[in-house]
Amino acid sequence: MLLENINYLDENFALARDANLILEDGRIAYLGKDKPASYEGERIDLAGKHLAVPAFANAHCHIPMVLLRGYGEGLPLDRWLTEKVFPFEDLLTDDDAYWGSLLGIAELLASGCASFSDMYMNLPGILRAVEESGIKANLSHGTSAPGADPDFHDTGAFRGTEAMLEFVTKHPGTRITPEMSLHAEYTSNGNTARTLLAYTKEHKLRLQIHLSETEKEHEEAKARRGKTPLRYFVDLGMFEVPVILAHCVWLEDSDYELLAQLVKEGKDITLVHNPSSNLKLGSGFADLKRWQKTGVNIAIGTDGASSNNNLNMLEEITLASLLQKGVSRDPAFMGPAMTLRLASEGGYLAQGHHNAGLIKEGYHADLAIFNLDNYQTTPLYDPASNLLYAADREQLAYTIVDGEILYQHGKFTHIDIDRVKQEVTRIAKEKMAILSKQA
Repeated sequence: MLLENINYLDENFALARDANLILEDGRIAYLGKDKPASYEGERIDLAGKHLAVPAFANAHCHIPMVLLRGYGEGLPLDRWLTEKVFPFEDLLTDDDAYWGSLLGIAELLASGCASFSDMYMNLPGILRAVEESGIKANLSHGTSAPGADPDFHDTGAFRGTEAMLEFVTKHPGTRITPEMSLHAEYTSNGNTARTLLAYTKEHKLRLQIHLSETEKEHEEAKARRGKTPLRYFVDLGMFEVPVILAHCVWLEDSDYELLAQLVKEGKDITLVHNPSSNLKLGSGFADLKRWQKTGVNIAIGTDGASSNNNLNMLEEITLASLLQKGVSRDPAFMGPAMTLRLASEGGYLAQGHHNAGLIKEGYHADLAIFNLDNYQTTPLYDPASNLLYAADREQLAYTIVDGEILYQHGKFTHIDIDRVKQEVTRIAKEKMAILSKQA
């Protein structure tokens, strides 16, 4: 595929104009001013009115939770989970997760997102949806055993993970990357965590954990274990593998010192900012300026649509930028270049993809192309700034994943969105009927 006459953000997230890109075998094969004299593949002339950016990587999500969108509103995290989410999730089947995942994936693709990291159950349904849609995904079966302490091998998460590893082995060209997840400190104990870690190391996987999302969670961990959640997981040895920590809203001084020390020791650590979810659940404000000083990798995630309530990555990164400017009281912090880098390269690094997230020869051809010839983005002094602060996802022209167009001018190439909406509506009605009878 040849993309002609396109403006793009280069590897330094600076604007480059009127370039030509050749995408071959899933990679950016050529990037420059010269146009090939003859090219036999597909050509798309973007007429200098579009801006290409590295497609976004959503670093923390629970994709089937679009099925709970708008359900359980106005509750703090602990009550939201125990009174609404967990009872609803107990009713979900793999087929439900399949339809919910397709809807969530459609939302991601329609906002320029090419990859996501997920923690959930019902993996057979999620695997099927990801494979059919063409999107990239780092998938894990959430591990939790509140009030108990089983060996990981005796949990449903072990069985789900084994099935996922088998699926990936049987699909060598898949865009799915298996990883592990431990839900949180408050939903697990030492034996589960240690045996899960041993399995993670054995299979050379990455590990995702919710950490210090709320003040209540953070303080109760200190009362229960005599240490912060971060210190608890460090003492268990969990950072012997690459770790992704979601939320991290209530880190304290000792945690920041500990993170900096871990980075100095060469540990692979990503902190994921989830601004919409943190605000909607009243959890608080993450401090990315302090995160940055520790040297950790930073990425951005939507969390699930049940606590967001959408999976619009463009909206999420705009909010992340504006929120952090307010929290830091620094208008220069989290500008377009930094924010877009966290949303793309930061997310891909969290997923273990080291040749993605930049528009650069040899890198994966994951692109989000926006049409900035629009009343919302006129005048166009700074295309990156206009994209972040003025554009909306309706201006997205293409989402390209490994050189394949998955979204084009409002249409999905592999998803029957009308059928998906019908099935999700049916599932929601069925579950609410059951929950009403149980009440």
